[in-house]
Amino acid sequence: MTFAAAHADSGDTAWLLAATALVLLMTPGLALFYGGMVRAKSVLNMLMMSFVSIALVTVVWLAAGYSLAFTDDLGGGLLGGLENAGMAGVGPAALHGTVPTLLFATFQLTFAIITAALISGAVADRTRFGAWLVLVPVWTLLVYVPVTHWVWGPGGWIGAKLGALDFAGGLPVEITSGASGLALCLVLGPRLGFRRDAMRPHSLPMVMLGTGLLWFGWFGFNAGSALGANGLAAAAFLNTLAAGCTGLLGWLLVEQKRDGHPTTLGAASGAVAGLVAITPSCGTVPLLGALAVGLAAGVVCSYAVGWKFRLNYDDSLDVVGVHLVGGVIGTLMIGLFADKVMTGGPEGLLYGGGLALLGKQLVAVLAVAGYAFAVTYGLGRLLDRTMGLRASEDEERTGLDLTVHAETAYDHGVLGHGAPVAPVRKAESPA
Repeated sequence: MTFAAAHADSGDTAWLLAATALVLLMTPGLALFYGGMVRAKSVLNMLMMSFVSIALVTVVWLAAGYSLAFTDDLGGGLLGGLENAGMAGVGPAALHGTVPTLLFATFQLTFAIITAALISGAVADRTRFGAWLVLVPVWTLLVYVPVTHWVWGPGGWIGAKLGALDFAGGLPVEITSGASGLALCLVLGPRLGFRRDAMRPHSLPMVMLGTGLLWFGWFGFNAGSALGANGLAAAAFLNTLAAGCTGLLGWLLVEQKRDGHPTTLGAASGAVAGLVAITPSCGTVPLLGALAVGLAAGVVCSYAVGWKFRLNYDDSLDVVGVHLVGGVIGTLMIGLFADKVMTGGPEGLLYGGGLALLGKQLVAVLAVAGYAFAVTYGLGRLLDRTMGLRASEDEERTGLDLTVHAETAYDHGVLGHGAPVAPVRKAESPA
């Protein structure tokens, strides 16, 4: 055993190994969550968009993404170099703090994977699968990797220079996926029948199963970001549980007051909203702050998902309303609830720190959201003009499962190569 390997902390390494496995589980969980939310004719396509993201992002991350995100800054806090391209120079003995660098790189890879997969929910039911295969790796390199360097990379302008806080990915994961989803919604336009036809989830049990897997994996996502088995990891773990609970309850309270009944989909969405919001703040706010963050996200996001009907953008599975809005809430509320016991220094407004940290958080939110939206919009337009980003009208009407993958999830629902057979129902209200 080399000298460096002998000084790796076995407890921290075991902790991060478990956390990495949990975070990787989140993408199959997301596939089930999204798969249950779409109509039966496109469920396999939805699953495929998540699973293929695992393969695409892994190749890109190992080839260049990790190096560009986490090696020394080239200047200006914008991007790292290529000295570790192809994981060159990163052997089993190399350490990142007290854990093997290979393990740290893999842990960060799981973040990149689910971020790309999240975007698929905004463009469900109408995106060409071939275009998605091109979009994911290019988007990862152009959007996710630079933002990750800004926030967590050596010399990154948001984390190291501005001093904004993000413990586990509100900026690189939640806000980039939400802003990018909005950009692609505008490029693609709404689904056929948007605001007119019923587009209810075809399997709420699948949605709930996916939610459970996501929540389970989120403990690895947030507590694992402490990079060790320590008190900070324990605090992040408990904050994650607490915010998921208050997010769920907040959403259900809104539904009961507004609609007269709490729903299964609302419970799932509220839990995810709370988990999204606590992601950037789980290691910076105390327990009471976590409860407040989750509740705020559950309430606000339950209203935000309806904005698409008023503003006429078709965010199919509410990526904008939950991940963008929830990510903004969680990142900004650090400026209110950050406690120096958690952060080791910076404090939020409600803990006597004034407006300085809140201002830094706001600058980071605007910069990341604006960059992700602009680059993704341009990339979407380019792909649409060169290879076509949107599926044809016939493919969309028949369903992408049959027309793209030559498969159906439920054989009893189709006859030959025709459209899925289902009873005619009244269109749901978009309100």
